[in-house]
Amino acid sequence: MSTTSKDSLKDSLLQLECHFTWALLKEHVSLEALEETILDHIKFLAKYEIRDYNLLSYVKYLKNSNEEALRSLKKAEEAIQKHHPDEIDRRSLVTWGNYAWIYYHMQRYEEAQTYVSKVENSCKKLSSSAHGKIELPEIYAEQGWALLRFGRAYFERAVNCFENALRSDPNNSDLSAGYATAMYRLEGDVQWYGGERRPCLEALKRAVALNPMDTSVMALLALELQRLNRANEGERYIEEGLQKTPDFPVFLRHAANFYRKEKKVNKAVEILKKALALTPKSVVLHHQLGLCYRSKVLQLKKTRYPRREEIENLMELAIFHFKTVIDKKPVFFSAYSDLAKTYAIDQRYEEAEETFQKVLQRNDLACDEKQDIYFNYGNFQQFYMKSESKAIKYYIECLKLEMDSYPKKRSSEAVKTLLKQKIESGSGDATDFGTLGLVHKLNGNKQEAIEWYEEAFALDPNNEEYLNALTELRLSITS
Repeated sequence: MSTTSKDSLKDSLLQLECHFTWALLKEHVSLEALEETILDHIKFLAKYEIRDYNLLSYVKYLKNSNEEALRSLKKAEEAIQKHHPDEIDRRSLVTWGNYAWIYYHMQRYEEAQTYVSKVENSCKKLSSSAHGKIELPEIYAEQGWALLRFGRAYFERAVNCFENALRSDPNNSDLSAGYATAMYRLEGDVQWYGGERRPCLEALKRAVALNPMDTSVMALLALELQRLNRANEGERYIEEGLQKTPDFPVFLRHAANFYRKEKKVNKAVEILKKALALTPKSVVLHHQLGLCYRSKVLQLKKTRYPRREEIENLMELAIFHFKTVIDKKPVFFSAYSDLAKTYAIDQRYEEAEETFQKVLQRNDLACDEKQDIYFNYGNFQQFYMKSESKAIKYYIECLKLEMDSYPKKRSSEAVKTLLKQKIESGSGDATDFGTLGLVHKLNGNKQEAIEWYEEAFALDPNNEEYLNALTELRLSITS
């Protein structure tokens, strides 16, 4: 194929609506864990196997397994024949788009062109569009579900996809479930990291009303009610879901999460063990079990005569499950803090430090993930290592990152409390006053920052750092 033809083919490929043009980046996921999630989904929810096999083909491509990617697309085609024999063209657009891209990457350009032509011809038949782009609700939905699978960086885009899909098919239960799920994920994200709140309760209620057998979305409704301090109402949905789908691992995972948050840890463990027997490679289940076993340890430690043997056994179980998560999904960053905190509770401080250092040294942490790690490491230094200076250092590292988040808020509170205690006890020096000035400056409280820097400068009048900070802050207020 000539260079001109190849360029023309690439232009056509970029017009297609498929996983290769949806900007799904592999650095946001663990490919192994995602593949296992998709295979579990196919096993338990065959009706969604078309979109699952399409996504699996993209994951296989990202793992440099192009032949396996083609086999996944073959299975998607077979599923289309089975589920939609009268709508082959309409239902095959994403599958054919993925075929075209994979053949292009395999340098099988004629086959790639064949699939581009199939998409373009189908689009002409289905609409006036001459290219590979067409606005169909099922394509928006498939994109939305794929975005959700790639994690929190994509939640906002997923919501937009489902909103677009629902405009042309507002009573579609699958689209409604996708929209409600995306809204729930986004709401949880906003609560933790800040941003514009978009309540999801009504979307979840509507999705459940449209399809009362969809226990995945029913469980999310229960969890949202719990988040709104309406747990009794939520538990009724969990109980209903356990009756309807007692062996569906996705629902069981959510149900266990609900009971763990209700402090009914034994019930949560029982459900998680059942779910893990059904899907033994699920990292989310391992993480949940780790949290449950650690919670049981903390409960036992509060009793009058805690049994050492039982505590040790539960501690080893928690550590095993957190380590499994990290081994299987190295980008599951919160699991590092969870593992380190578990070591700390067991007074295994060297192992806790080693675990924190492993994640602190990674260069692929997003801003919010860094904040979470910095706060937890500061907490570890303050309460376990009794090093106030190191705690203050890492709380401030968290504050230096501009994104608003729950860990940032907690770091701010922790560092202010530490410094004020030192000052009020009479052991505070200029550095402590100056650090409080920096904290207020990083939080955007300029007047308070000026006041603390003035106190610091009065104690240490030769300090250029305090003088420069004061000058900068005063200028920013008057300008």
